Amino acid sequence: MNTTTNVADTPSHPSSHTGRFRQSLGFTALVLFGLAYMVPLAVFTTYGLVTEMTKGHLPTAYLLTLAAMLFTAYSYGCMVQAHPYSGSVYTYTRKAFGPCFGFMAGWTLLLDYIFLPMLSYLLIGIYMSEYFPAIHPWVWVLGSIALVTFFNLIGIESITRVNCVLVVAQLIFIAVFVGLSVQSLSAQAEPVSLLAPFHHQGFSFPLIMTGAAVLCVSFVGFDAVSTMAEETANPKFRIPLAIMLVTLLGGVLFVVVSWCAQMVYPEWSTFNDPDSASVEVMRRVGGDLLGSAFTATYVAGCFASAMVSQASVSRVLFAMGRDGALPRVFGRLVSKKRVPASAIMLVSVLSLVALFITLDTVANMISFGALFAFSAVNLAVVKHYLIDQKRRGVRNGLLYGALPVSGFFITLWLWSSLSSLSFTIGLIWMGLGLICLLVATRAFRVKLPELQMAE
Repeated sequence: MNTTTNVADTPSHPSSHTGRFRQSLGFTALVLFGLAYMVPLAVFTTYGLVTEMTKGHLPTAYLLTLAAMLFTAYSYGCMVQAHPYSGSVYTYTRKAFGPCFGFMAGWTLLLDYIFLPMLSYLLIGIYMSEYFPAIHPWVWVLGSIALVTFFNLIGIESITRVNCVLVVAQLIFIAVFVGLSVQSLSAQAEPVSLLAPFHHQGFSFPLIMTGAAVLCVSFVGFDAVSTMAEETANPKFRIPLAIMLVTLLGGVLFVVVSWCAQMVYPEWSTFNDPDSASVEVMRRVGGDLLGSAFTATYVAGCFASAMVSQASVSRVLFAMGRDGALPRVFGRLVSKKRVPASAIMLVSVLSLVALFITLDTVANMISFGALFAFSAVNLAVVKHYLIDQKRRGVRNGLLYGALPVSGFFITLWLWSSLSSLSFTIGLIWMGLGLICLLVATRAFRVKLPELQMAE
């Protein structure tokens, strides 16, 4: 399936503003892209924060989040089949609800996608400073931004090759960690309860819901696969399947690793620093050697996530620029590699915020944007298939009604469990988006330009 721009139908969109991506991604590359975005070791990104938040029930919170994400992953697959184009939530909601709602959904999605590279850079600074305390974190942050930008500018194929190595390294480390954890548990003289990480004294469902909402940051990545639709051959088949597989694989890994971590380190209230609590867990399991190996592998995983998250958000900016919802400079592809260079450079500049923002704030902002986007996609499935296409019958009611509506209410519930800080900053961001929309439409007197896409 080739995705092109019908220039003849859209004289306001000259070919110099658009262009065609190279369809170079296969199914394996898509799965690696999603896993690299999620980071198999992402369970340790907010490990200390959410473990304290849930009073030692991190695996339970992950199970709740996984259930919500599977519903939403299904909805993403449905919308990719309907609209196999770059833009993800922006494209789906624009097609389903019109340009204005699409703009606001895309704008809120940017909160998620723009903050995710910041999270990766922030974590690289935190963990490399733990290993090299004499070097200031900003050195690692700036160096990472420069290197990630370089890989994005030379094309998605280079990112895919690097991702393969870094994802495999993380999976090998997880296997070693799980093996050492099991060995440590079997060596204990006193019997242990295998269900303790899921339910023990201090269990509080509201607290677990709050933790589950924050953990959405760990799953951000399955949805980013959809932004590669125009760079994938046969996207209507490959991308929905890759989205579901990435979600399931990531969720299983998160539950297993968090269970092992809490089994070997049940004293969740004794962390010296919640931001780097995972290093304490590693030293408990395998001493300083495993702690050093974890730092190296985790930083590599964060680097991989930064590469693909910058690639993903640049595709959303490209789609919005190509449509005219943002300045058209973002809607241009340059060089033989066909990359949205202006969008990539903008993300690099915005990522400098990682020099002074906190881990907790970034995690909450990503979850705010992600959950809003997930809710919008679930509603878009109902609108497109049941209302616009008028599909009827029990089967269609289940596939395009019951499943996405369930996903909508679950994500809405998680969204409402976020902190007040998340809503304060998130609503301010949405307010800025509304102002941009009012300017672009001259207070809704002018319609946003519509780009006609031809298969």
